[in-house]
Amino acid sequence: MTKEMGLSVNDTPIELDYFVQGFIDHTIGGMVAALEGTGEIENLKILIKGDIVEINLNNALVPIKPFVSKIFKNTIEGMASSLKGVGEINKIDISIRR
Repeated sequence: MTKEMGLSVNDTPIELDYFVQGFIDHTIGGMVAALEGTGEIENLKILIKGDIVEINLNNALVPIKPFVSKIFKNTIEGMASSLKGVGEINKIDISIRR
């Protein structure tokens, strides 16, 4: 499913094994699919900085409401904080290419 995935926390790349990569891809893919007006994921970029969440799907920003933004932020920070080498989180960048 995933051709390429990148995750960085505080501008530091995080190494992902096959399981973690698949878990993040499926979790985030399901969250994006649940949003109104989204389609097939070809390129997905998510930036979380503070309370700001930007979702760029196939080179278009996806508008999200504050409640959805909070769900994305908390879920993604929860996954990232569990990974080896991740301490305090100020910024998260995720990119998925399928």
